[in-house]
Amino acid sequence: MTSAPKAGIVVVGSLNADLTIYCDRLPQPGETVHGNGFAVNPGGKSANQAVAASKLGGQVSLIGAVGDDSNGTMLLDSTASAGVDVSRVRRSDAATGVAVISVDASGENSIIISAGANGTLRPADVAPDAFQDADVVCLCLEVGIDTVIAAAQAGHDVGATVLLNLSPYAEVPEILADLSDVLLVNAHEASLFLGSEADVPDADAESEAWEPVRSQFADRGLQRVLVTLGAQGSVVLDSLARGTEDQITRIAPTRVSAVDTTGAGDAFTGAVAARLAAGESLADAAAFASVAAALAATKKGTQAAYPSNADVEKLRAA
Repeated sequence: MTSAPKAGIVVVGSLNADLTIYCDRLPQPGETVHGNGFAVNPGGKSANQAVAASKLGGQVSLIGAVGDDSNGTMLLDSTASAGVDVSRVRRSDAATGVAVISVDASGENSIIISAGANGTLRPADVAPDAFQDADVVCLCLEVGIDTVIAAAQAGHDVGATVLLNLSPYAEVPEILADLSDVLLVNAHEASLFLGSEADVPDADAESEAWEPVRSQFADRGLQRVLVTLGAQGSVVLDSLARGTEDQITRIAPTRVSAVDTTGAGDAFTGAVAARLAAGESLADAAAFASVAAALAATKKGTQAAYPSNADVEKLRAA
């Protein structure tokens, strides 16, 4: 048996089959609306992030679990065809995880996930030798917290940058916060994490308004935080930056005509991982990722919509 290829980016987490219905508008509670299209696509936050990073030049390995079913085969084929090493994705007796997604005419979405095989991923699946050449370890919360902590510890032990995407939101044990080098959240998740004392600024606020938020994250041990603001771009809070003027950086949004925003956040995360692994600063990685995520929203689906480096650089030069 040959050994798995070395990977600079190790992604640990979820693989889902996305069952997507397109409609003019999302239904209200108790309401039925007509759809105008349906698709089954490969998805799951971790699989999406792995594919995004690989398409952007990263050498990526994915650790996860899928069912012994057609959806599992679809997911393995999709991630592998994007250049991701899937040799550590285990087949489970449980059915492959599923996400049921509604997308309206403006590209906005609502998502419900069922963990399936993702729920069987255990700390024992996180083999230390998978991390020996890791520069970045990319994590989310679509699998059990014990497994996430084990992966964060494995990445920390080899000196990798541990990138935690705090989604779907859950309370983070102190040990996981301590092991995370970069936290990636949206504004709502930032507010939930910081609690009642938080006063997260409006998306159009000036950089100075983010100073209390940076300080609160730093007090919680999180020195480097990315806060995404949807169509308003993002904010980099880097308490480790040398100059105080570099500790807060606003990243301008990239304006596009959105078709489907599903997975755009995963494209952003994967792009950040790819650029950090390439040695870029957090602010530069976020600026690159903003363009990658915007491009991902211009097409239907997730992984098939993710851009290449050439696509990103073309739009940045425009």
